[in-house]
Amino acid sequence: MFPKDKKLILLTAYDFLTAQILEEAEVDAILVGDSLGMVFEGKPNTHEVTMEQMCYHIQAVKRGAPSTFVIGDMPINSYNNPKNALSNAKKIIQSGADLVKLEGGKEIETQIKHLIQNQIPLIGHIGLKPQSSKSFKVFGKSKAEAQQLIADANFLNKAGAKALILECIPAQLSQKITQSVNIPTIGIGAGKDCNGQILVFQDLVGLNHPNFNPRFLKKYLDSRNLFLESIKSFKKDIENGKFPNAKYSY
Repeated sequence: MFPKDKKLILLTAYDFLTAQILEEAEVDAILVGDSLGMVFEGKPNTHEVTMEQMCYHIQAVKRGAPSTFVIGDMPINSYNNPKNALSNAKKIIQSGADLVKLEGGKEIETQIKHLIQNQIPLIGHIGLKPQSSKSFKVFGKSKAEAQQLIADANFLNKAGAKALILECIPAQLSQKITQSVNIPTIGIGAGKDCNGQILVFQDLVGLNHPNFNPRFLKKYLDSRNLFLESIKSFKKDIENGKFPNAKYSY
């Protein structure tokens, strides 16, 4: 599904118009992430995102990008047992996702094996796991953490996952994991040696707050200020009695 020898480009989207842009840009895949809880809804974390919300946003994204792989996130508490995991994964697929992503490795071994045995195409996610992490930090600095991440990666690889997201993992460890598995690794804050990279679209184009500047992020556009200037210009026109759109009225 995803070649190991290609540099993969993934971005998030939660709506139709963004998905259209990403399909036109020919990204390899779009992630409808539970990060929508923070980016789209302004919540402090991803913990309140529901299955209904995920399905709604997946449907919108698939309409905007019908020819692009769409990955749907499994929200918190949607895969706490095998039966629940399969039922909700099917909803993700039925909503238009081509693959399902969930956080964890050996600690959810039963759920992962059950999904794969039932032909659910799966992407793993290890390292920083926003659904269970209390703070944003680098994972894998200690020997014990590094060994656990390697074990999780190898388990997901052997179980039949299609790819593996590595989040906030030291670059040297990411390189070791990438070399040890035969599925693509996709990094976010995990160094340059992963097979691909994923970013939140709003982070990439500089739509987020100016104070949000994680070390791994390169902003390719300052669209927040472009939007602000456009709105200010429109506001100034109206205040000065200019109605630039009036000639198009019905």
